[in-house]
Formats: sequence, C-alpha cells, structure tokens
Amino acid sequence: MDWLREIDGYCERLGPEYWAEPINAVTNAAFIVAALIMWQRTQGNAIARVLAVILGLIGVGSYLFHTHAQVWAAIADVTPILGYILVYIYAVNRHVWGLGVLPALGVTGLFFPYAAATLPLFQMVPGLGDSAGYAPVPLLIYIYAVLLRHRAPDTARGLAIGATILVASIMFRALDEPVCGAVPMGTHFMWHILNGIVLGWMIEVLRLHMLGLTKVSQTLE
Repeated sequence: MDWLREIDGYCERLGPEYWAEPINAVTNAAFIVAALIMWQRTQGNAIARVLAVILGLIGVGSYLFHTHAQVWAAIADVTPILGYILVYIYAVNRHVWGLGVLPALGVTGLFFPYAAATLPLFQMVPGLGDSAGYAPVPLLIYIYAVLLRHRAPDTARGLAIGATILVASIMFRALDEPVCGAVPMGTHFMWHILNGIVLGWMIEVLRLHMLGLTKVSQTLE
C-alpha cells in the first residue's frame, strides 16, 4: 500500500497543499467541541467518557485527512469512526438492552455482516456515491429505536432523532461533488458540523438512559 498516495475526494480541494481544504479542516472543531462538552457531562460514566474520547479522536483524524489528504490520513480518519460505532452499539446492548458482556460483544460483532448485507443496497441508491458506506448506520439506529420504543420510549425517541440528523449529514456529504460547480467550497463541511452534533447527542441519549437506571436503582434501595 502506498501510504503517501494523495487523495482528492472533495470539492474544496484544488491541490495538494496542506491548507487546500480550509473550511473542511477547520470545521472539525465541531467534533472537538462536542467531545469536550460531553466529557464534562459524563463524569462518573466510564463508557460514555470512552465515547467522548473517541469523538475527539474523530475530529483529530478528520483534520489530518483534510490537511494531508493521503492514504495514512484517510485511515486515521475512518478508524475512530468505526471505533465509535462499535463502542456505541456495545454500550446500547449492554446498558440499554441489559445484555451480559459476552452477549453484548457478540451482538456488536453482527454489525459487520449487517453492514456487508445492506451496503450493496445503498450503493444502488442514485446520488449516494461513496457516502453509501455510512448509510447502514442510521438505518441500524432506526431499527434499535423501533425495537426499544416500548422498553425505553425516551431513549428510542432520542435515537430516532439522532438517526434523522445523521441522514441529513449523509445527504450533505453526498451532495459535495454534485453541487461543486455552484458551491465552490462544497457541502462536506456540513457533514462535520452535523456529525459533531449527532455524535455528541448520541452520547447524551446514552447518558440520560443510564442516569435514569441509576435513579431507579437508588429508589429501589
């Protein structure tokens, strides 16, 4: 693998320079701000704090990709995203569904065959392009929301809201190249801003659910 191969995948980038994507680079601050806010809000909640740290790493990885735009930076970009997805699925399985550690890990592992099965379907959707790779995620969140609507209605509602914001975020990512002629800076920066919001929101949904469980436990005691 050529780790230093240059990648030009976004409307804003017109050359190999470090600051060829200033808006795409700077808007990664949305991830860092969201991570810092959620770090403050999740004191005493280990799994939520792990997610807050990964959220910060997403911002760092994405910044590296939109400045260096090379293969190694692309890997630094997508790896924390995958990590966030897997940790969040595990957290929901463990702390919302109440599964044991091993069952929660086992169900989390099903994300890979699920993504492999649904990705080809999203790749058939006109206009999605390489953003189809992210489309299985909001669908999965909607599925969890539906399944949890009776068990934890407030949490299910929060998940559905998060999935809806993520759908909008994916749409902005997919529109980056098609609208490039009319919008020279592209729309990818909205992917960063909305994702910073939605990933922070998803941590908050988990935090509130776990806080509710703690209050119930304290009441029973």
